Amino acid sequence: MRFEGTRPNYRLIEFWPGLTSAEWRKHLKKKDFVVRFAGEGGQGVVTSAEGLAQAMAQSGYNVQTFSTFPSQIRGGPTWTQTRISTSEVLSPGDELDVLVAFNEYAYENHKEEVADDGVIVFNNGEFEIEESENVLGMNFDELAKQTGNNRAANFVVMGALARLVDLPLSVLEEFNRQRYTRGRPSDEQIISSNNMALSLGSVEADKSGFSLGELADPIKPEGDQVLINGNIAVSLGATAAGLDVFVGYPISPATSILLWMEQNLVGPGKFVYQSTSEIESITSIVGAGFAGKKAMTSTAGPGFSLMGEGLGLAWMAEIPLVVVDVQRGGPSTGLPTKTEQSDLMTALYPGHGDMKLPIIAPGTVEECFYAGVMAVNWAERYQGPVVLLSEHAMSERRQNIPRPDANNVGVEIRKSYEGSNGYLRYDGFELSPMPIPGGSGSYIANGSEHDAMGDTTHLPSRHVQMTERRFGKLNLLNDGTFEEDNKNTDIAIVPWGGSKGPALAAYNTLREENVDVGWCYTMYLHPMPDKMLEALKSKELVIVPELNYMGQFSSVLRSEGVKAVSITKYTGLPFKESELIERIRKIVESHKLKGVMA
Repeated sequence: MRFEGTRPNYRLIEFWPGLTSAEWRKHLKKKDFVVRFAGEGGQGVVTSAEGLAQAMAQSGYNVQTFSTFPSQIRGGPTWTQTRISTSEVLSPGDELDVLVAFNEYAYENHKEEVADDGVIVFNNGEFEIEESENVLGMNFDELAKQTGNNRAANFVVMGALARLVDLPLSVLEEFNRQRYTRGRPSDEQIISSNNMALSLGSVEADKSGFSLGELADPIKPEGDQVLINGNIAVSLGATAAGLDVFVGYPISPATSILLWMEQNLVGPGKFVYQSTSEIESITSIVGAGFAGKKAMTSTAGPGFSLMGEGLGLAWMAEIPLVVVDVQRGGPSTGLPTKTEQSDLMTALYPGHGDMKLPIIAPGTVEECFYAGVMAVNWAERYQGPVVLLSEHAMSERRQNIPRPDANNVGVEIRKSYEGSNGYLRYDGFELSPMPIPGGSGSYIANGSEHDAMGDTTHLPSRHVQMTERRFGKLNLLNDGTFEEDNKNTDIAIVPWGGSKGPALAAYNTLREENVDVGWCYTMYLHPMPDKMLEALKSKELVIVPELNYMGQFSSVLRSEGVKAVSITKYTGLPFKESELIERIRKIVESHKLKGVMA
C-alpha cells in the first residue's frame, strides 16, 4: 500500500487485497477535502456551499469557498466550491473529492474534475446515471417535498453530506437558524422545514451505507475566528481607519460593499449614499474629501473607466479619497461575474496627463482588511486618490480568518489648519494641512494647473514645480511591507492580488521537489517597497502568475528594470495549483537549459 499527493490529503493508490475503494474510504482520515456543488441558479447551490463552509469553520476547520455563476439574476449554470482542511487553505482546490450534481448538465460538465477516488452525489429525481461504489443517487426534490418546502433540496444535500463525513447536524441547524431569522412571520416555518430536510438527507445517506471517509480532527486555531468574504473585509478595514463618507453605485462584483456600508457605516458624522452613476460617485467623494471627510467609493472595471476624470481632479487638487475596484472580466461589459486581474494599467493611469496612482492589491481575505485600513491612511497621508484593487474571486471568497481587531490599527489623522486666510496650501514640496471650507485658511481646489494658493496659472515653471510636487508626495508612502523566501535563488515567483494563494501553494510544492526557485510578494504594487524592487532587479528571472492576457504586472516590473515574464490565464477562473506547478517548472527548466547552452 502506498500514498501520494500534492496536498495534505494523501490518496490511496494501491489497495490492500479484497478491499474496494468505498470500503477504504470508511477508514481513511482526510486532512483536506474539496466539495463542489453544481446546478442551476436558484437551486440553492450557493447556500449549500455556504452552509457547509460555516459548519466546518465552526467545527474548527480551515475553509475557503469559490463561486462562479452567470450574470442574470436567476437561472443559468452555477457552481460553488468549498475546500475544508486541517491546515491553512491557500486555494479552492484542484481535484474534487465530492461533486454534488443538482442536474444532468452539472454532472456532464464537472464529472471530469472528480478525483480517481472521488465521489459523485447526484439528484436522481432530475436524471439517471448508473450508481456504483463512487456514485450515490438521491432524489433531492422528492425529499424536499416531504418537508412541505419544495425549495429545501439544498438542505437535503447538506444533511446527506453531514452524514457521509460524520458531521453533527446541530452545526448545520445553527447555520439554518442564523440565515433565516429575518424578523418575518414565516421564519420559523422555513427554519423548521429546512431542519427536517437536513434530517431526511442524513437518514437517506445513512440507509445507502455510503461513506466519504472521516475527516481528520481539526487543529483548533488560537484566538477568535470569523468567516467573511473579501468585500466585507475591505469594508471593515476602511471603517476601522475612520471612514466617514461612502458613495456608491451598484455594480457586480462590488455591490456588497455598498450594501454593507448602508447597514454599518452609521453614527454622527457618517454618511452613505447610493448614487445614480459612477460619475456622481467619484465627484461626490471628491467633494467629501475637500470638506474634510475620509471618503470612499467602490466599483468594477466599467465604472472605474467612468471615474477617470474625477480621479484626475482629485490628483490635481490633492484631495484624499479611496476607490475600490473589484475587477471582473473585461473590457466593456465583459464578464460581470467572472474573475480577472486586467485593470492594473487602468488603475495606475486612470486619466489623461501625468498621473500615476498608488495601488494596493490584497492577496487574501485577511489582507483585504489591512488593505482597507492602509488605503484610507495612504490617501490621508499623501493627500490624494488611492486605488484598492480587488477581484471577483476575492470579493465572493468566504474564508475563516483571525477576527480583525478594529481597535488595534494605526489611523492617519488629517492635520487641521488654524492660521489666517491667504493660505498657500500648495507652496513648495512639503505637505500642508487641509483647511475645512468655511473655516480659516481658504484656498481654491482647482482642476486647472494652479499656483500655491490654487489660482489658475499657465506658467511653464509653475507646471514643472506642481507636477514634481504631486509625484514627489508618493515618497511618503514608504511603509509597504513584503514577503521574501529562499532569497538567494536566481529565479523568483512574484504573484499579485488573488493569484497569491495558488502561487504560494505551487511554490511550496516546488520547494519540496527541490526546484531552485524563490518567493517574493507584496500587496503594495505602487509604490512598491524599495528593498523588494532592489531584490527583484538582482534576479535572473522573475515569474509573474496573473489573470490577464497582456501580462500587465510583468510589464510594470520590466519598466522598472526587472527581468520578468508572465504566466497568464484569462478564462474567468482562478489558477489551479497543479497548472502553476507545471508551468513554473517548465519555465525554470527552460531557463536553466539556456544557461547551460550559453
